[in-house]
Amino acid sequence: MRVAVAGGTGTVGRHTLAALRAAGHDAVSLSRADGVDLRRDGDVARALDGVDVVVDASNAPGTSRKVAVPFFTEVTGRLQHQGESAGARRLVTLSIVGIDRVPGYPYYEAKLAQEAAVRRGPLPATVVRATQFFEFPAQVLRRTAVGPLAYVFRAAVQPVAARALGGYLASLAVDPGAPDRVEVAGPGRLELPAMARDLVATSGRRLRVVSTTLPGRAGVAMRDGALVPGDGAVVVGPTFADWLATDDARLLSF
Repeated sequence: MRVAVAGGTGTVGRHTLAALRAAGHDAVSLSRADGVDLRRDGDVARALDGVDVVVDASNAPGTSRKVAVPFFTEVTGRLQHQGESAGARRLVTLSIVGIDRVPGYPYYEAKLAQEAAVRRGPLPATVVRATQFFEFPAQVLRRTAVGPLAYVFRAAVQPVAARALGGYLASLAVDPGAPDRVEVAGPGRLELPAMARDLVATSGRRLRVVSTTLPGRAGVAMRDGALVPGDGAVVVGPTFADWLATDDARLLSF
């Protein structure tokens, strides 16, 4: 099967590509590094030639409403319509658990807009709502470290390894009986600041993690468990403690 992965060089997309190729499928990456600009019809049309299924693991270049909403809705519409023209049969789109339970958070509003765009398109689609990745604390640390301190917002999460999530997306892509919506998580519930502290300790860096709360109702919702999946979530991958001993963790920079 020929599968296109939008965002194929990203945190999850690269693992989706690897899993598809390991299973013997013809997987192609759609990213700027591959010469494909997801915001250009011509680039996407050429990249989707002969594709059976499209996986969208792309990410917006910013988290503000002004940047993220147009990116997600336009790219989704383009993948839907260019995919249909190319003869693709399905679309699998990566989203986030709990985005409808966190009020006033611009990036999550953009992901909700993306999900709506998925449903408007002509291709049958599976929306995969996943929890935060094990790699997420490193992203927060990179953004918030100031000297010896790093500020990490309080959030109850049930995180998942990006490699395991990528493998699950690959399995959904080639499954004609995949559901139209599914939640995916890792095996344990954790607090984001605690994850950051464990990651710092494993790295050997001298960095103190300070817990904070994001302002407004969004911060309260995240702190109180809005990002934790429901009981029916699919659980994949290792525990966070086991993952910390892998190269995926050791090679992270922050």
